Amino acid sequence: MTRFDVDALRREFPALSVEQDGRPLAYFDGPGGTQVPQRVIDAVVGYYASSNANDGGAFLTSERSDVVVRSARAAVAEFLGAASPDEIKFGQNMTSLTFHVSRSIGATLQPGDEILVTTLDHEANVGPWRSVAADRGLTVRTIDIRPDDVTLDMADFERQLTSRTKLVAIGYASNAVGTISPVEDIVRRAHAVGALTYVDAVHYAPHRSIDVQSLGTDFLACSSYKFFGPHLGVLYGRTELLQSLPAYKVRPAHDRFETGTQGFESIAGAGAAIDYLASVGQRFGALSDPSPGQSPRRACLQAGMSAIRTHEMVLFGRLLDGLEQIPGLRIWGITDRTRFAERTPTAAVTLDAIEPRAAAEALGARGITTWDGNFYAQALIERLGRAESGGVLRLGIVHYNTTGEIDRLLGALEEVVTGRR
Repeated sequence: MTRFDVDALRREFPALSVEQDGRPLAYFDGPGGTQVPQRVIDAVVGYYASSNANDGGAFLTSERSDVVVRSARAAVAEFLGAASPDEIKFGQNMTSLTFHVSRSIGATLQPGDEILVTTLDHEANVGPWRSVAADRGLTVRTIDIRPDDVTLDMADFERQLTSRTKLVAIGYASNAVGTISPVEDIVRRAHAVGALTYVDAVHYAPHRSIDVQSLGTDFLACSSYKFFGPHLGVLYGRTELLQSLPAYKVRPAHDRFETGTQGFESIAGAGAAIDYLASVGQRFGALSDPSPGQSPRRACLQAGMSAIRTHEMVLFGRLLDGLEQIPGLRIWGITDRTRFAERTPTAAVTLDAIEPRAAAEALGARGITTWDGNFYAQALIERLGRAESGGVLRLGIVHYNTTGEIDRLLGALEEVVTGRR
């Protein structure tokens, strides 16, 4: 294994050289969308240059387009650990895919059936289920959080999970505060009462390896623009469910869950993003021989995500050490270093007497990109009592960040707090 060379990886991302006032931007907005390597840009441009056609045609560019999509579908299947590329569906975004699938699942449920959602989740895995529940006379119950560390209240989950529960919608990791939930345990318990599970892995996917078969979930959704690809939604669904659920589609559509003509250029870019992540494993991962039935690319992806995780959490520890020294700053979520396995490198903070928007603007003026607000985790921000005061300031680390950028961010935050320039 070669030492993780973040500078070498950064050279693959053109946007990381964008400057403001003579200094490169420092990107801490990854939870809202990551930058892309050159190979992703090349894949999108290359698609338009030589493969741009609708699918299923009896001519060269259509045949090329079909090959691009099949290749990307196979890559995503390996990225998620799916049993088959046929279990992967593409769509406009995770939210649209979830609304679509919720309608199909809802058509199989009866009045009085129950759906569990959580206070911790992004609205994309809450709103669709509330909408279908209103249409079908279903009951939606909400699993609460533990406010002290902003984790799911598993005792509350146990109380609310009953034989009436037909679906549990859960986030793998909170996009607002970084909490990683015990999804494998939740899936196991949900299946024990006969409920389906739908996992939102949008925030989790750029940080850790996913194995849907090991997880056992029925559905999992994510977005390629959060793992260094273009804007594109990705859905995994177990084959038997995708084949058996009612599908809301036009009659000639060749796929039951991909509505209309897809964004083939984005699909091409998503495949290239996964090739990039596999290359991280090839160069900097602790590679071993693939296990039985595992492809070499899957092995590289797992090694790459492991290397990424190690680098990110070293940076996060440095960030946390610095944040805790800034007077008037509060960190929301897990700060215990022995519990880092339960979080992503995403920090939600608030500052005394400085609203999150004002802090984000001050950092933006210094060439540091962050997000403020609720990030569509509306119920969580309300539960934390932050809805009326601008939410939180979110500082998101991804693998192309550096120790120098962490120190620059900490210095800028100290300037914001003390009023210095």
